Amino acid sequence: PEPTEPTGPTAPRGGEALLRELEVLVQDVVRTSSWWERHGVDCAILALSLLALPAGFLCLRSENALVFSSGITVLGVCHYTLTVKGSHLATHGALTESKRWSKIWLLFFVEVCTAFTAEHATHGHVKMHHAYTNVVGLGDSSTWRLPCLNRYVYMFLAPLLLPVATPLVAVERLRKVELGTALRTLALVSLGLYSHYWLLLNLSGFKSPSSALGCMFVTRSLLAHPYLHVNIFQHIGLPMFSRDNKPRRIHMMSLGVLNLARLPVLDWAFGHSIISCHVEHHLFPRLSDNMCLKVKPVVSQFFREKQLPYNEDSYLARFRLFLHRYEEFMVQAPPITELVGLQ
Repeated sequence: PEPTEPTGPTAPRGGEALLRELEVLVQDVVRTSSWWERHGVDCAILALSLLALPAGFLCLRSENALVFSSGITVLGVCHYTLTVKGSHLATHGALTESKRWSKIWLLFFVEVCTAFTAEHATHGHVKMHHAYTNVVGLGDSSTWRLPCLNRYVYMFLAPLLLPVATPLVAVERLRKVELGTALRTLALVSLGLYSHYWLLLNLSGFKSPSSALGCMFVTRSLLAHPYLHVNIFQHIGLPMFSRDNKPRRIHMMSLGVLNLARLPVLDWAFGHSIISCHVEHHLFPRLSDNMCLKVKPVVSQFFREKQLPYNEDSYLARFRLFLHRYEEFMVQAPPITELVGLQ
């Protein structure tokens, strides 16, 4: 369904007052939650992904097609769990309440595992996308648009570029950071890539560099299609705002963010805050995936009571919509939504 402008009891109430009211309700849930609920569940998923890696590499030694395919699947899912879920939580400091360990996890998940730069991940995602959600030219997800590509090339072939493009973009952006930071990033990115390559040669038994590099590409692109799709489905096609006339935060998030229906594999590999609790994540970005899932009933009920939009849709429905309206969503400049009385 198309997002609608808030009506009824919401209109006369200030957005800041509504957000404060919701924050109290969510903080009550967080305060009564255990460490396991706040951080433990997601840390356990990441730990299991790390522990499963040796089994994945060893499966690739087998000549049995089923065992070999299982190894590819395990390594691919673990890769995306560490690089998407791990990096996302680390970027928001949601893995731990310790600032020192938050920094360590940020470098590990973003630079070693993902082969990207921690500084640009934080700046682009936290300081721009979250601070200016759906604000044109700032946090409007325009970095995911490639107008030169037609709908089929973009939706089906472009995702395969991600494993190669990610480290290349990271290297290009090192020109904008200090020398010490650039050298650190180069060292950690190289460590992650070479470790993957070395393990394929020495643990999985690949005989040639080309076969090892080919396997790296396959495992790192296993979930590339849903990763790209999810990043465009949850914001593009929803109302966009101008920097000078954007609505209050709660209205911005209710109108400009969408939750996808739960999908077990993507819930595990990408995390609830990216899939089915994206609205909750944008409102409370420092909550872990498990806590976003726990507060979701509170947030959705609050939105219904205040007659705020709460956008939800399925992956397949969004996929069909984007194929049908690709030119409008991904090529043309997005129209600016003006909401009188909500600025």
